[in-house]
Formats: sequence, structure tokens, C-alpha cells
Amino acid sequence: MKQMSFLLRNTMVVLVLVTSTIANGQDNKLPNVVILATGGTIAGAAASGAQSGYTSGQVNIDAMVNAIPEVKKIANIKGEQISNVGSQDISFEIMLKLAKRISELAAQKDNTGIVITHGTDTMEETAFFLNLVVKTDKPVVLVGSMRPSTAISADGPLNLYNGIAVAADPQAKGRGVLLVMNDWIQSAQTIVKVSTTSVQTFMSPLKGLIGTTAYGVSEYYKYPTSLYGAKSEFSVDGVTKLPRVDIVYADVDMPADLIDASVNLGAKGIVIAGVGNGNMTAAALEACARASKKGVIIVRSSRVATGNVGRNVEVNDDKLGLIASLDLNPQKSRILLMLALLKPRPLEAIQKLYLEY
Repeated sequence: MKQMSFLLRNTMVVLVLVTSTIANGQDNKLPNVVILATGGTIAGAAASGAQSGYTSGQVNIDAMVNAIPEVKKIANIKGEQISNVGSQDISFEIMLKLAKRISELAAQKDNTGIVITHGTDTMEETAFFLNLVVKTDKPVVLVGSMRPSTAISADGPLNLYNGIAVAADPQAKGRGVLLVMNDWIQSAQTIVKVSTTSVQTFMSPLKGLIGTTAYGVSEYYKYPTSLYGAKSEFSVDGVTKLPRVDIVYADVDMPADLIDASVNLGAKGIVIAGVGNGNMTAAALEACARASKKGVIIVRSSRVATGNVGRNVEVNDDKLGLIASLDLNPQKSRILLMLALLKPRPLEAIQKLYLEY
């Protein structure tokens, strides 16, 4: 009788646990993925499904997850609303908040991966920033869309489904911050937005894809070659504000006054979105040399979509005290320089960072 009573008690405990798990919508056999929502087109809405105009950041994370009930078969989902803005209004305050929260979640053993829903306009900057400052090998995946949630053939739901699948996938570990959209898995280090409207808006023209994913089934080709994650030297622990770095766009007959104005307004660094191989007019080069002598770090990047900005090619960087961005575009060059300027560094050390990252 005592043995029978013991078995009944244990059976009741098991039933209570199972009932509790079902009630909470959690499956202990599935990986746990946390979604951090920031807004963007993926959370956008319009009055009609057949119009181009819409408002970003209208749908919360719970509604987005409920739109893809199939995802509950591949992961246990928790959502947090970090912000709800179009990505043109993403700030470094939001980026720092994201980095801190990702680090906290990644440190929790029961969390498998993290997904961030984000607008596409500045997604490559947020992704690159997080790639440099978040110290985890757990998958961190950014997801967005080019069509709002109310559009005919909205791309957000499947992108989110695939992003969650990648974040829950052990094979995605150790590959740095990833972007999952339109069946492609790309590295934060290489992604570039190349179209204002196409659903295939992100490309990795210089180094290619990390992998592909289709309805939650993924295939991986490689790991990023640059430093990132735990290998990165950058930390934003205790950082509440980043140094000011401006981007100045180069064009025909470029004057010097915008560079001088940037220096006078307190910029600690300036990235030139140069023509061709990071070139600019003689007047602009002279302004850059003046700024460098005042201690302002000048990085030559390029407005051209692909290619490498070489050091000492058409511009004597050594003589003028300038940095060549190598394969980083202006927006990523700016992010890297802001982090580099968190502590004093000689020019040679900053140039080395553009080679390593």
C-alpha cells in the first residue's frame, strides 16, 4: 500500500508539471528564444494591403509572434519591446540598451538564442555595432522586412519564422551577429542594403553568404573572417554615450567647409564617403590634414557600393595622417571609429582595427 501511495503521489506530481508546462505554452524539449523588438517596417501597418505608404512601429511583438503560430513547434518564445520606432530613429541609446539586454539574456543558461526585430534602414549599423560589443557565441539574429505587416504578401512573418529557427539552431553558434531575411543568412560584418524597395535588399557583395534557410531548415557555408564577439576587444560596459563621429559625403568640386564645420562642432572623428578609392578634392584633403593635426581622426571610405579603399594609393595617408577604411563602408567605418575612440590610440593602432574588423 505504501508503494502504491508513493507511485500515485509521483504520478500526480508529473501530471501537475505537465499541465503547468502546457498552460504556460512551453515545451521543455524545445530551445528557448527571446525576441527583442525595436519596431521598423516588420512592425508597420497601412490602411490598405495594396499601398506603398505605411507607418513603422505600429504592431507589438506579441501580435507578430501570434501571426506565425507554427513557430511554437520549433522554439519556446518570449518577447520584449525595447522600442517601437522606424529604424531611421534608432539611436545609440537604443543600441546600448540592446547590447546590455542581449548580454544579460545570453548569460542565462536556458536561453538558446536571441532575435532582434529591426527596420532595414539602419539595420547594418546596429548589426555591426552588436557584432563588435556583444560577447557571446549564442546566435544573435536580426530580422526585418521590406513590406509592412498589412501588405499583400508581407515578407515579415516568414523572415521572423526563419530568424527564430536560426537562433534556435546549434549550428548557428559562434558565427557572430547574423541577419536573416528572404531566405539568406548573412554576417553583420558584410551586409549592405542595396535597394530601397526590393525584398532582397541586403547583399554581402565582397564575402558572400553565411548560409541559407528555407521554412526553418538551414544550411551553413562558413564563419566570418573578421574579429567579432568574444574575440573583439570592444566593450560598452558602463558606456552611456559614444564619441561624435560625422560622415561627410564627397562629390564633384567638394568644398572644405563641411569638414571644417564638423571639426568646429566638436567631432572627434570624421569619415569621408569619398569618390572612387576614397578620393576627394585637393581642398577637402587639405581640410582633412588640418583636422588630423588637431587630433581629429579622419577615415577615408567610399560612396561606391563595393571594393576596397586602399592605403597610400592616390592619397598619401602617411603624410596627411589619415586612415583608410579598407573594406568597410562609411556607415560601418563610423561605428568602428566611435568604438575605437572610447580610449586613446595612435593612428597606427586605429588603422590596424580596420584591417582586423
